[in-house]
Amino acid sequence: MSENLREQLLLLPDYFQGHLTLTLIAMSLGVAVSIPLGVWAAQSNRVKGPLLTVVSIIQTIPSVAILALVVALLGGRIGLVPAITALVLYSMLPIVRNTVTGLESVTDDVVEAARGIGMSSRQILLQVRIPLALPVIIAGIRTAMVWTVGLATLSTLVGATSFGNFIFSGLQTRNLVAVTVGSVAAAAMAVILDAIIGGIQWLAENRVVQVDEKRFRRVRNAVMTALILCGGFIIYSLLPEEEVDFVVGGKGFTEQYIIAGLVAAELEGAGFSTEQRLGMGTDVVYEATASNSVDVYLEYSGTVWSNQMLREDNPGRETIMAEVNDYIARTDNLTNGSRLGFQNLYALAMRRDRAAEMGISSISDLRPYAADMVAGGDLEFFSRPEWLQLRDTYNIDFGEKLTFDTTLMYSAVNEGQVDIISAYTTDGRVAAFDLLILEDPEGALPPYDGFLAVSSEAAMNPGFMAVVGNLERKISDVAMRQANRMVDVDGRPVSEAVAYLQTFLD
Repeated sequence: MSENLREQLLLLPDYFQGHLTLTLIAMSLGVAVSIPLGVWAAQSNRVKGPLLTVVSIIQTIPSVAILALVVALLGGRIGLVPAITALVLYSMLPIVRNTVTGLESVTDDVVEAARGIGMSSRQILLQVRIPLALPVIIAGIRTAMVWTVGLATLSTLVGATSFGNFIFSGLQTRNLVAVTVGSVAAAAMAVILDAIIGGIQWLAENRVVQVDEKRFRRVRNAVMTALILCGGFIIYSLLPEEEVDFVVGGKGFTEQYIIAGLVAAELEGAGFSTEQRLGMGTDVVYEATASNSVDVYLEYSGTVWSNQMLREDNPGRETIMAEVNDYIARTDNLTNGSRLGFQNLYALAMRRDRAAEMGISSISDLRPYAADMVAGGDLEFFSRPEWLQLRDTYNIDFGEKLTFDTTLMYSAVNEGQVDIISAYTTDGRVAAFDLLILEDPEGALPPYDGFLAVSSEAAMNPGFMAVVGNLERKISDVAMRQANRMVDVDGRPVSEAVAYLQTFLD
């Protein structure tokens, strides 16, 4: 067994527990909410239309957007609560719709016969209509279950543990083993849970006429055992866990994983316990730290300058850093725990041979060509203030703008699928793919000093601040670029890149 595969399998139990907990709790709540709503809608045409419209609209909203909105509505809270809330919302449509369809499929003759023997409306609903509609309702639950297992992988983006941790970290670090393990595990879970609900559906369809009494009993016992195990697992997962001393957060790219690993390793070396929550969006991790859900993460001065402060000017590196420090302290009670020493600037980059062929060395040289070029950006770039500032400063816009996962973005420019990308200056793939970083003579893009943003609660711990303070100006651009290259280009694990950076801390 390879070291890479062994490392992923060691993480499997924690990720399995997180993913199954998310799925079972979300589905339990989804069923508890959706079936009563479906029953209500089936009995009232005034409710039916608006309700089905609302749950259908929820289904059309991108899942990532739902997660971000839920985090914002919960005041920056991350983890189980926002993830489960989003999953419950996404589970509702098939359950509500099938509940309505199942109840409406019960013929009027059956209802009239029940009424004729003196059954009340409540008795008809509970003893006739719902039992007859049960197979259709359960079919909706099966659909919702499969959707929920798949969507739960996105919960990584809001700090909840799931098989998405394998998938997102694997994509960013080009670790196909991690992606494969996460994908196969999620698929296997979906198949197993679907089989359990399928057993319930079979029992509902054959509860009156039992074609094989022994088979019916075996299926019933298997389903009951599975349900008891699932219920026990939910109870076990919700038991209070021993709290860690500090939560280390991170965004969704290699450099963030490496620095988060470095901070966690240093804190653990000082005797603290830590938990890493990685792969979160820029605004999500910032709000989570401001609300003390995360204690520390790697941030960049230019990101706060543009995204939080909405500044478009560029008064210089030191001025921006000083104003950012003042802003995060005054507005969100955050502290700059240490300025790490490197900058990870946003930049436009092209293949060197392509740039030489077109005579391009700076962003201003793009003006005659931009309208006919295809540009690739990371998941955020073309919606960030930095792009708008760059576009307006140089009066350029590309003919086509495509959004990629970071790893695929670099591969796209290397293979000539796009002409230009939004690169990162500390990314090891810039040199590996022989890309040319275009000069920014007008200073449209702000500086991006890496620093550790610390929550108000963590900042009150002297031992914690001493550990993060020891990182002050210890990591150069060259060192960070090499650490990134070890993971992104050489395919080495993040732990090796962390160990490499630790050599600069002594």
